Amino acid sequence: MNTPESKTRREFLLSTATATAAASLATFVPAGALGRGGSESANEKITLGVIGIGPRCTYDLGAILQHGDVQCVAIADVQASRREAGKALVDKHYGNSDCVLYRDFRELLDRKDIDAVLVATGDRWHAPASILAAKAGKDVYSEKPCGITIAACQELADTIRAEKRVFQAGTQRRSIANFQKAVEFAHSGKLGKLHTLHASIYIPVLDNTWLPAEPIPPRDVVDWNLWLGPAPWRPFNQKYVDGRWRGQWDFDSGARLLDWGAHTIDLCQWANQSDDTMPIEYEPTEKNIICRYANGVKIIVDFLAEPFGDRSPHYITRLGTCPVRFIGEEGWVETGDEGEIVASSPALQAELPDATKRVRGLDVGTHSRDFFDCMRTRGTTAANADVMRRSHIACHAAALSWILQRKLKLDPVKEEFIDDEDANRLRTRPSRDWA
Repeated sequence: MNTPESKTRREFLLSTATATAAASLATFVPAGALGRGGSESANEKITLGVIGIGPRCTYDLGAILQHGDVQCVAIADVQASRREAGKALVDKHYGNSDCVLYRDFRELLDRKDIDAVLVATGDRWHAPASILAAKAGKDVYSEKPCGITIAACQELADTIRAEKRVFQAGTQRRSIANFQKAVEFAHSGKLGKLHTLHASIYIPVLDNTWLPAEPIPPRDVVDWNLWLGPAPWRPFNQKYVDGRWRGQWDFDSGARLLDWGAHTIDLCQWANQSDDTMPIEYEPTEKNIICRYANGVKIIVDFLAEPFGDRSPHYITRLGTCPVRFIGEEGWVETGDEGEIVASSPALQAELPDATKRVRGLDVGTHSRDFFDCMRTRGTTAANADVMRRSHIACHAAALSWILQRKLKLDPVKEEFIDDEDANRLRTRPSRDWA
């Protein structure tokens, strides 16, 4: 019998099913598909702009160019030499001369036909450029560290949410098989109850010295004002733009702790199933920083690698850069960038993947693929803005404990330090008016 009540219920179920089906069929429509008289498919290529193209970005872009559904159409960089090298790379790949260059990345963001940006500037620019890109309607893949301060990470995550953009932090080890397998062991209970996690980092460095002043080049060669951006003004020196900004408080993130920590502490967060929180205590020692979660699990942030300027670091492990170890009551597992996994027992070792299938931890192919796939589905990436926010704040808190040389307590909900005015002041930095 069809009563008014049953009819109402059927109508509700029908409307709900229709809405669900529509949502499941929703797909990414590239900006370039709009306003072309219907001549382009909604499944056409994603158009990409690059903001900042140094050595790391060149590596990233080499992998991204292999994705057949993505087209790099523009590059912005304050250095002419880097702009031109980037264009040469892109144009050679596509066999044309179409890649457009910009000195000022804001001109790139003004283009309505660009769907996404790869932000790979120096640390000081990651968050501001990503925020401006999101507000311009672009999805964002940002190299890490994604924010130079706790406040920058918060503002970035808040903006991504408010603008409903897809975001991927460049913590690509979440998408690499050996790290995924190690985390799987931690989640499965095969290690027993977790109690200690090891995250390796560079030995922290804090440098506030200025290099000697040199004549400022023409703006079209190096735009020094735009290179500095939100950072405090200081005299030009070519070594800064060549990479000697690392370790400088004005330009770097957390005494270089986030160079590796943005990866390794992030992996520990994931292993401890703590993507929605962070450690509540941070205590520096001579050789490490001890971080404690509310559930009692510890992260030992080991000072493992000695940075040698712009050359490869010295590190003490055969597993390569960025090694992590997860320890439970019944065993442990350890892995690093060379792809090898070492476990505490023959039984665990027997479950490890074939060593011939290793992928090095620097690879961004799968991680960038995840980003572009999520652009099409409007899904959640492996290293989304909320994941980035909490793991980066944990890194910054650990760095501040080392800088201040005292134990810090953090409220993981308010994201504030408890009873420490100095630490709370250092959650942010003043921004220079660069525009």
